[in-house]
Amino acid sequence: MSRKTVDRERQTLTRFVEVYCREHHHRNGNGLCEECGDLLDYARKRLERCPHDPKPKCKDCETHCYKPEYRARIKEVMRFSGMHFVKRGRMDWLIKYFL
Repeated sequence: MSRKTVDRERQTLTRFVEVYCREHHHRNGNGLCEECGDLLDYARKRLERCPHDPKPKCKDCETHCYKPEYRARIKEVMRFSGMHFVKRGRMDWLIKYFL
């Protein structure tokens, strides 16, 4: 998997988790709460160790490398943050996510 792809995925993950944490845990630029920080660290590790090349979208992947509790949490984050960006006209982030 190319470094460019990993960097783009990491940036998207980070932005989505930041939005979710800010809106749900009322963080105002003070970084992520412990729960969201843990989720982001876990997701980044999974991303770095992805065995597929080219990397499929995690939701479409046949090998789910996330533990079930993390998978449920990241789905919730992606669902909320995706709608957050749509409602605010930030289609550039969604284009990155879906490509």
